[in-house]
Amino acid sequence: MTRLPEHDLPPGRHRLLKEHLMTEIRRTAPIAPAPTPARGPSRWKRPALVAAAVTAVVAALTVALPSDESAPPASKEAVALLEDIALAAERTPAPAGVRDDQFVYIKSEGGWTVHEGDGPARLQPVHQREVWLSVDGSREGMLHSPYDRSDHAPLEKPTPGVPSNTDYRHLQTLPTDPDAMYEWLDSVSEGSDSKDEANFVLVGDLARESLMPPAQAAALYRAAARIRGVFVVDDAVDAAGRHGVAVARIDDGERVELIFDRETKEFLGEREVAVEDLSWGFEKGEVTGRFAVLERAVVDRAGQRP
Repeated sequence: MTRLPEHDLPPGRHRLLKEHLMTEIRRTAPIAPAPTPARGPSRWKRPALVAAAVTAVVAALTVALPSDESAPPASKEAVALLEDIALAAERTPAPAGVRDDQFVYIKSEGGWTVHEGDGPARLQPVHQREVWLSVDGSREGMLHSPYDRSDHAPLEKPTPGVPSNTDYRHLQTLPTDPDAMYEWLDSVSEGSDSKDEANFVLVGDLARESLMPPAQAAALYRAAARIRGVFVVDDAVDAAGRHGVAVARIDDGERVELIFDRETKEFLGEREVAVEDLSWGFEKGEVTGRFAVLERAVVDRAGQRP
C-alpha cells in the first residue's frame, strides 16, 4: 500500500495538502483533476494532482520569506489574551508515563476550501478526521478520514532530524523561553508570503494537530504575541459550532482565527473568513475554512481510540 508522507513539512494545512495530493495520485489517473485544499492564490497554489506536483509543493514551501513590516505589532488585547492562554497552558498537567512506542491520537472535524478541476472553489462539508502520530517519530502513523477515502491509511514516519517535526519527543526539546521559541518559529516556518504569516500559520498548525508539552505550549503562545498583525476577534465559531475568543491575522484577503475557550483558554479550533471578495470564488464575509479539535489523547497503538 502506498503510504502518505509526512517528511519535512509542518503539520496541519501543509500536511493536509500533501495527503490530498498523495491520496488522489493513488486513486486517479495522473491527468485527472481532483479536490485540493486551497488557501488563496499565495497560501495554496492548487497544483495539478500528478507526482511531480508533490516535489513542486515541497520546493514552494521552503523558500526564504520576508517579514511583513507593513503590519502593525500585535494589539494590546491580543498580547493580553495570549498571555492568559500561555498561563492556562502552563497549568495543564503533562501526560504521565508517555512511552516512545505509544501514539498521540487526535480526533477532529472540519472542512476546507477545495478546487475540483477547472470549476470554482467550494467549501467542503464538515467531516471527521482521526490521526495517530508516533510519540517519538520512529513509527508510521495512521489517518482515518472516510470523507477523503482514507480508511486507516498509513502515514509515513517523519524524516529524522528535521527541525519542524512535531512528534511529542521532539516537541519536548523545543525552547521554553518565549524569545528562543520565537527564534525557532522564525527559523522553521515556511509556505506563506511573509515570515509573519508563516509564523502564525505554524502556531496554528502546532495548536491543531500535535500534543504540545505545557512549558513549550506556553512559550509558543507568548512568542505568538510578537507576530505582527495579530489581533483579537471577540466571538468566533469553530467547526463544531462552539463559540470562543480568537487571536487572528489577515493575509491574502482572509482572516485566520485561532479559537480558544473563553473561560478555560483551551484551544478549540480554527476558522478562516474572507475579508474581501476573493478572485478564486468567495465573497466578503463568507467562511472559507473551519476546524475543531474534539479529542486529544495518548494511546498504545495506531488505530486504537481512547
